[in-house]
Amino acid sequence: MEISTNQLLRFTTAGNVDDGKSTLIGRLLYDSKSIFEDQLQAVATTSKRRGIDGVDLALFTDGLKDEREQGITIDVAYRYFTTPKRKFIIADTPGHIQYTRNMVTGASTANAAIVLIDARKGVTEQTRRHSFIASLLHIPHLIVCVNKMDLVEYNQEVYARIVEEFEAVASKLVIKDIRFIPISALNGDNVVNTSKIMTWYTGAPLLDELENLHISSDYNKIDARFPVQTIIRPQSTTYRDFRGYAGRLMSGILRPGDEITILPSGLQSKIKSIQLHNQELSEAFAPMSVTVTIEDDIDVSRGDMIVRRNNLPEQAQNFDAMICWLSSQPAQVGGKYSIMHTSNSTKAIVQSVVYTIDMETLERSTEKLNLTMNAIGRIRIKTAKPLMIDAYRDNRHTGNFILIDDATNETVAAGMIV
Repeated sequence: MEISTNQLLRFTTAGNVDDGKSTLIGRLLYDSKSIFEDQLQAVATTSKRRGIDGVDLALFTDGLKDEREQGITIDVAYRYFTTPKRKFIIADTPGHIQYTRNMVTGASTANAAIVLIDARKGVTEQTRRHSFIASLLHIPHLIVCVNKMDLVEYNQEVYARIVEEFEAVASKLVIKDIRFIPISALNGDNVVNTSKIMTWYTGAPLLDELENLHISSDYNKIDARFPVQTIIRPQSTTYRDFRGYAGRLMSGILRPGDEITILPSGLQSKIKSIQLHNQELSEAFAPMSVTVTIEDDIDVSRGDMIVRRNNLPEQAQNFDAMICWLSSQPAQVGGKYSIMHTSNSTKAIVQSVVYTIDMETLERSTEKLNLTMNAIGRIRIKTAKPLMIDAYRDNRHTGNFILIDDATNETVAAGMIV
């Protein structure tokens, strides 16, 4: 059965240390029969060596041998699995405070976030922190899994109290869709199969929710944004007049005949054809990678953006952005960096830090303006040339960027344009 790109769901997991994220993913993979026999054998062997009866499900997501031996997960572990309904990409991110940057990395492209809460502990500072990041990144769907229900005797009142606690936190966030599920990842209750014990819960198990999550409306289908990545000029004399522009349609829909503007030049034309694997398409939609040809002989370069004539992004050299600082070297006000935005790159200066977020209280601070590793704050940026930008809340793909240290070539920040 062929599964379309639209059915691909990316989701991230977040929670406190030892809340059971890796066990949950292991349970998803194990119960949905997405584990290869050799993987199962390897994990069974490691589990036995560590004195664990049966299979330690958490080991399925601990990608490195050293991590498996130490019993910890220290990086973003990506896992892939498929059911008859959908393909999935999972980003399992660490729960430690010092790995906030890893959660931002793992969640930046996610359609959904699973936030785990230990039923014995309830909503914690880490819960608020992870939920804030999910809100900051405008992840459309949030699934709150109250885990370890087996350790509170599957008590409905405990679950209801945690739901109420979290709803109080969520009232301060910007998240469109929040769902709650009581689970036991260790025993498999409400993960892939409906719990036979928590009969008071009438909703669907987690996998069912993930399979049926409606994500096609999550994409921005209004603002056509096509950053040019490569110019296609076939060497064959048969096609010597062919000149195509290849890239990924970040948002919106393009069709042959559409009146377009090339940015930053502002020159106008019409789309002549759209091709995918040498096949002519009647339309292209995000996030398809296609080759576009246009009616007029216009100079178009890598980093230019093709947009609809009556729907233009902002061209700006000065703008504000929320950023997560990724580097061990603090941000330097007045410091010069390279900025990568879609297929475009140029030089940039951090003009000022407007405020930082206190990750304990999630309040803004205008006094502590140091952006160190894992810090989140709002900055003002000036770029050497105009960039074609949208606000991140309107378009996650043309509203994000990264900053790179020219001296070390290290990615030092991930940004979301305000």
